[in-house]
Amino acid sequence: MNNFKYLKISKNKKIRYISKNSSSNLHIVFLHGFMSNIEGEKPKTIFNYAKKNELGFLALEYSGHGKSSGIFTKGNISTWSKEVETTIKKIVKKNKFILIGSSMGAWLSLNQFKYFKTQIKGFLGIGSAPEFLENLMWKKFTKKMKYEVKKKGIINLKHGSHEYPITYQLLKDGKKNKILDKKIASQINVTVIHGSKDEVVPQSYSRKILKIFSRAKKKLVIIKNGDHSLSSKQGLKKITLELDEIVSNIA
Repeated sequence: MNNFKYLKISKNKKIRYISKNSSSNLHIVFLHGFMSNIEGEKPKTIFNYAKKNELGFLALEYSGHGKSSGIFTKGNISTWSKEVETTIKKIVKKNKFILIGSSMGAWLSLNQFKYFKTQIKGFLGIGSAPEFLENLMWKKFTKKMKYEVKKKGIINLKHGSHEYPITYQLLKDGKKNKILDKKIASQINVTVIHGSKDEVVPQSYSRKILKIFSRAKKKLVIIKNGDHSLSSKQGLKKITLELDEIVSNIA
């Protein structure tokens, strides 16, 4: 997991990614979470799974994330979703693929179904957080916080040891990317995994995702004592097992 590459997707935008080609025409595409990157345990584990099973692989960092170019506070769900689409088209090309979305990555994954109707052969959500900007942030802001973000255009939210710069444009763009009221008719395997002790995103978000898929073979997996990231040995083992099941169900 150290052969990172860069893809120039516009005049001044370079996206860092890692990929693996394969004789198989099935790829696994991993999409990380909000303010995360592709150097964690999840992409590493999934990359190793793809290698072992001779499958193609792609993981990328959206602009303003990891070592991709761009300023984080200028990005939003629309921009990052488009970058994912562009990178898949350049790297995965016409091959079939399974999407794995972690937290915000699940939201970006769901946005890909409008671009790749027949190429997507499976979806695995990990601590999925579709529409988190509206429901888990904006709606929980106090009047004072809402006033501040509207006036200054940005608010810094502390969560544990992390600080997240949340812009007003990001929050507004989130509203344009509503997905939970949509229907996806793909006949694929859809599995959502959630930790029972996830203190960031409620389990109900994984259940809401299953309702979007009207014709899929659906499965909800709750990991006992699992946190939001599910990067523990137990979490990674379960993610690999569920991914393996999706792969084995693809003809």
